Amino acid sequence: MRSLTFLPVALLLAGCNLAPDFIRPAPATPEGWPQGPAYQRPAADTAPGARLATEIAWSEIVADDRLRRVVALGLAENRDLRVAVLNAAQYEANYRVQRASLFPTLSGSASGVASRTPAPFSTDAYPANSTVGLTRGGSALGVGISSFEVDLFGRVRNLTEGAFQRYLGYEETRRAAHISLVAQIANAWLTIGADRELLALTRRTLASQEQSLTITRAGFQGGTTTELALRQAETSVETARANLAAFIRQEAQDLNALKRLVGAEVPEELLPTDAQSVDSAVRDVPAGISSDVLLQRPDVLAAERNLRAANAQVGAARAAFFPSLTLTASGGTASQGLERLFAPGTANWSFSPTINVPIFQAGALRGSLDAARIGADIQVATYQGTLQTAFREVADALAARGTLTSQIEAQRSLVAAYEGAYNLSLLRFRSGLDNYQSALDSERQLFAARQTLITLELQRRQNRVTLYRALGGGWRASAEEAGEQRAP
Repeated sequence: MRSLTFLPVALLLAGCNLAPDFIRPAPATPEGWPQGPAYQRPAADTAPGARLATEIAWSEIVADDRLRRVVALGLAENRDLRVAVLNAAQYEANYRVQRASLFPTLSGSASGVASRTPAPFSTDAYPANSTVGLTRGGSALGVGISSFEVDLFGRVRNLTEGAFQRYLGYEETRRAAHISLVAQIANAWLTIGADRELLALTRRTLASQEQSLTITRAGFQGGTTTELALRQAETSVETARANLAAFIRQEAQDLNALKRLVGAEVPEELLPTDAQSVDSAVRDVPAGISSDVLLQRPDVLAAERNLRAANAQVGAARAAFFPSLTLTASGGTASQGLERLFAPGTANWSFSPTINVPIFQAGALRGSLDAARIGADIQVATYQGTLQTAFREVADALAARGTLTSQIEAQRSLVAAYEGAYNLSLLRFRSGLDNYQSALDSERQLFAARQTLITLELQRRQNRVTLYRALGGGWRASAEEAGEQRAP
């Protein structure tokens, strides 16, 4: 029983933890959003107490019911998101496996044995020519603890903490994948709307050029138009046909991309008819008061969890330098007959503590500690790099928000000017005051300007989605779920 005197000392030492205290690294980013001509709405564009993007559910940002249904379908069917969910579940299971090492494992056993030994081979006294044999039997029942490590210096606890933080990191990665998928589906859906508007524009342009070709051909046959003008009109029509084929292909490929994101067929009634029909499909979001909001982005939180896990690994590597105590114990009852298994005097037990002291490891322990410390340094740099990437994404989205509106207004004025120039040049050509090349150049400029306007409008709509995602927008579908997710 004197071996039990180890226990008070062991329990006292079990409170030790050699992991370094966790200190969140400096963000290595500015405290506020960038200022300058590109940022018409500065950092303080959100009143104190206003909700941040991390508190706004995606269904509050998506205003179009068709897009809501497409996003919901994608969240249910997307395979990449399923992988992210399963990865988190797998690491949660791994954490439970590691956590079990904090506790002793109990196992029960029951055994019985019967044997017969011929008399000549028995150690008991029998006549040499005896044919009698010796029969023996026995039964045992017990419960035991096998090789339980008393966590004297926190090695097992730090390994468990590391597994727990890695699991939480994958939970944050799952959230990031969720938000990213919502943004990707919304952007792909908006792109299809722009594709269809470009198709409609190209078809209108082709019809107009075919009408001009018909008039030009009639003039050529009547002797009032040159063959050069006829050939120029024909090249204009064929160019428009080539553009139409290109835009048809682009729409088909963008639709395939949307179906891949969703993971299923998207009903036609859920697709946008053109870009104008989805102008207000996504609401704008505030940018927040300071860049501290980036600390709540899922990818930043995942990087922080990985840093905490690396910190715990340093503690486990430090603990390996110190002695470890392993306990093996068993207790039960044993007798020669099953009927006397629980009779008085049949109890048996054993207790076997083992202390292992590292003496010479050929530098293995030092190498493990150095590797753990380097791993922690890597995670510090990764955390700061993730924050810098997040800051840049938000800054880029704010710059786009601050400049796209004025750019679109200027582009609309440019389109109106090109429309006037084209109508005037077409009138001069039909009046015989100018050649067809002037009208053709004006029409090409007008078509290109309208294309650019559609593209800029798409960028403005997609920028709302991008800013919401860059600010770490809430991944829940409803405000109630978002509030539940924020609760400690």
